[in-house]
Amino acid sequence: MMLPGTVRIMLATESVDFRNGFDGLAALVRESLGADPQDGSLYVFRNKSGDKIKVLFASRQGLCLFAKRLERGRFRFPSSDEATMEIDPAELAVLLEGLELSDKRRRAARVTPAVALR
Repeated sequence: MMLPGTVRIMLATESVDFRNGFDGLAALVRESLGADPQDGSLYVFRNKSGDKIKVLFASRQGLCLFAKRLERGRFRFPSSDEATMEIDPAELAVLLEGLELSDKRRRAARVTPAVALR
């Protein structure tokens, strides 16, 4: 999934009821997150067991819903005291692969000095 670097990606830090579809998730964005589901941002939700993820976003024609289920492992969202947490497109890609963001950040910290020496 190619996303512009300017897109806002908001993680809902609490798990949600995955029976929610377009309308239910849009209502959660409005009521629980205090945002407009059609503002151009991507809103990322995880189920209670952590093996499924849904991304709600708006296109010119209406709402879109992307869903993914991991066959093994869990989607591990970063911990936060807030209802939402903003991440960048690269971090979303890491999450969608079922990896932890902290793993990506550690790898990046190890790779950066070696690249700088070249």
